[in-house]
Amino acid sequence: MGEDGNTSSFNSSYTNFFLVGFPGLPEWRPFLVLPLTFLYVTIISANALVIHTVAAQRSLHQPMYVLIALLLAVNICAATAVMPKMLEGFVHYANPISLHGCLAQMFFIYFTLLLDYNLLLAMALDRYVAICHPLRYSDLMTSRLLGVLAFFALTRSLGVAVPLVVLTSRARFCRTVVIRHFTCEYIALLSIACGDLTFNNHLGLAMRLATVSFDLALLGTSYTRIVYAAFRISSGGARAKALHTCSSHLLVILTIYLSGLSTSIVFRVAKTVSQDVQNLLSAIYLLLPGTLNPVIYGVRTREIRQHIEKTFCGKELAREVREKPERLQNVRVKGKLPGWTSSIWEIGALTSGNKR
Repeated sequence: MGEDGNTSSFNSSYTNFFLVGFPGLPEWRPFLVLPLTFLYVTIISANALVIHTVAAQRSLHQPMYVLIALLLAVNICAATAVMPKMLEGFVHYANPISLHGCLAQMFFIYFTLLLDYNLLLAMALDRYVAICHPLRYSDLMTSRLLGVLAFFALTRSLGVAVPLVVLTSRARFCRTVVIRHFTCEYIALLSIACGDLTFNNHLGLAMRLATVSFDLALLGTSYTRIVYAAFRISSGGARAKALHTCSSHLLVILTIYLSGLSTSIVFRVAKTVSQDVQNLLSAIYLLLPGTLNPVIYGVRTREIRQHIEKTFCGKELAREVREKPERLQNVRVKGKLPGWTSSIWEIGALTSGNKR
């Protein structure tokens, strides 16, 4: 009878779980809610600001800026797939989630992560054509090609994310209902699964290595040729602009790939690393791109930065213009600037201030 009970328990599989992120820091969890909420709002606002700037300015309706806007839109989706459930877990120590909900979250995490990779490849192609074949840029980088690149990005992302989710859904989760992680990652779910998981582990590692190796090979080849072509540009200003633009893309590439690779290596190799450190590394590689990308592209890309500055400075200028008659009226009433000449001087001062 005992043997039958054990067999029944072994064959059963849990369908509801509890996410427990940062399990070693229970006393600090309530204090993390406010800064993480602020981080989430900042990610949404900063990315949305750059996207709105690209969409609102016709001069930015070019392939490079469209790809940047798409990348930042993916950042918003990635943060939304992680942060709400993460914040709920910090409010309630045990954060309930169903198996279907867990699998759905895992799908969106890896789908958006892979979209990041694919959009970076498309941006590398765009910069390669712009710098290595500038005379043919408008003929090659058409809206049709952008549509093909978007279709390729979606198809490739689905081709990796869907098999991972399907394979995970077939596993049996009989060890525990507690997932010691703030989100449903592939490795976190496998840690509570039972049975022979050799194929799952090898497939996950093989897909990660194949994807990253293929991407880095293409990116390395592309940017090597871009840098070589940039140094051959005779004009110093054009050469500096080309290298500056590429350096922004390379910063984003390093941020996304290094954070993801370090997390994957730690999960699979460093068995002695605590759950809290693993949670921290996951938070960095899931949220860091959405935090840094709008800063990198909004600050380092001159055309986007100028339009953002114009938006905010224009609003300030309009406010000052509306307030100027009231200020002049108050000055005349109080008698601080007697006479017609002083009023003209005040108007000139306000006007010169607005121009500055």
